[in-house]
Amino acid sequence: MKDLNNNLNERSYEEAINRLEEIVRRLEEGELSLEESLNLFEEGIGLTKYCSGKLDAAEGKLELLLGFDNNEPKTENFRVNIEEE
Repeated sequence: MKDLNNNLNERSYEEAINRLEEIVRRLEEGELSLEESLNLFEEGIGLTKYCSGKLDAAEGKLELLLGFDNNEPKTENFRVNIEEE
């Protein structure tokens, strides 16, 4: 598991998501041995935790950038301005 954690820290969020999608696809095919399935499942759990941590960190950074209001993180809905032509 130590090597898996080292590899995760070297991956981007997008790379981790792509690998997770590949793992899901391979598991859904159902053609792996039990040991291979368990190894991929374990890797998938690690990737899920890694991605969740990355998302939590991004959310925290956004809250810091937006500031605080009455000791509560100030949050705003994300808006995309799409100009119609």
